[in-house]
Amino acid sequence: MVGSAPLVSHQDFHNRDAYVTTVGKFLRRTSLDELPQCFNVLRGEMSFVGPRPLAASDMAVIEKRKALGADRVLPGITGLAQVSGRNNVSDCQKAKYDGTYAKQVSFTHDASIVGATLIKVLQQSDIDKA
Repeated sequence: MVGSAPLVSHQDFHNRDAYVTTVGKFLRRTSLDELPQCFNVLRGEMSFVGPRPLAASDMAVIEKRKALGADRVLPGITGLAQVSGRNNVSDCQKAKYDGTYAKQVSFTHDASIVGATLIKVLQQSDIDKA
């Protein structure tokens, strides 16, 4: 993104193309922009799988997640909401997926989410290519 991009949540961002650089489009399309979060995983601040961290501008979703218990688990690089539609699902549905994940944390569930994530990344599906 260019330095003059507005600080708004994804659903409130209009005319993204005007703010995304060519390199940014490539990083987003290939999901390479997610790799720096591995440092947060190594520091114990995040997990590989869990509800995606949100910006303060997404307070409505944060509150819905909290009501559904999704705040009881570490945020993750990928999660159930990402493999269930990512930005193609409503905020309410994302919060429900995150709450469902928090109630079903297990190695097998995490492994299936990681596998589904890899497939979606390779297929470049449900990714904003802007």
